[in-house]
Amino acid sequence: MKILTLIVHANTQQELGDQLRTLSEVSGFTFSHVEGHGAQVERDPFLSARDKVVGYTPRVRVDILLDDADVSAVLEALRQAENSVTGDAVYWITPVEEGGHL
Repeated sequence: MKILTLIVHANTQQELGDQLRTLSEVSGFTFSHVEGHGAQVERDPFLSARDKVVGYTPRVRVDILLDDADVSAVLEALRQAENSVTGDAVYWITPVEEGGHL
């Protein structure tokens, strides 16, 4: 098992959620609201006047638990989709050593 973690702009949450729900490899996912701090690129189309004033960008962290064999398919589906997530998301993959229900 692996956890695919994505960080996207908060404005893309609904669109990304809709897309993830269409992928058979994804049985569920978790959204967490986070703040992106760091050097901002003035040309970034997602930066609002509010983002520039307060000094951070509202982001959403998405955690998806996947079978090892499904990670590549999900990443490829996200890359191929024509949406506002592509080109503005960062991701990483973390191995899961153990999991279950309590």
